[in-house]
Amino acid sequence: MNIEKNQNGSELVVKVIGRVDTVTAPELESQVKESLEGITNLELNLEELEYISSAGLRVILSLQKIMSKQGRLIITNVNETVQDIFEVTGFSEILTIE
Repeated sequence: MNIEKNQNGSELVVKVIGRVDTVTAPELESQVKESLEGITNLELNLEELEYISSAGLRVILSLQKIMSKQGRLIITNVNETVQDIFEVTGFSEILTIE
């Protein structure tokens, strides 16, 4: 997994590349959470995300809870495979997916 972060003022775009699973999810969580101070718009760009496990879903849920208090979380460029996972788990109902 690779993570690319791009901050512009109070906006942070995090591009997640590869796979988010039990091994890589903690790294994603720590890298994003350490960058959230002063952020009101967090965008997770999942264009190049190949796979997400329940551990990765937990990270997204955790980020959603944080951002609901200080701004908003937007999920962008979701491919069909990841979208199917979001729909089966009900995440498509609680996340803002564009």
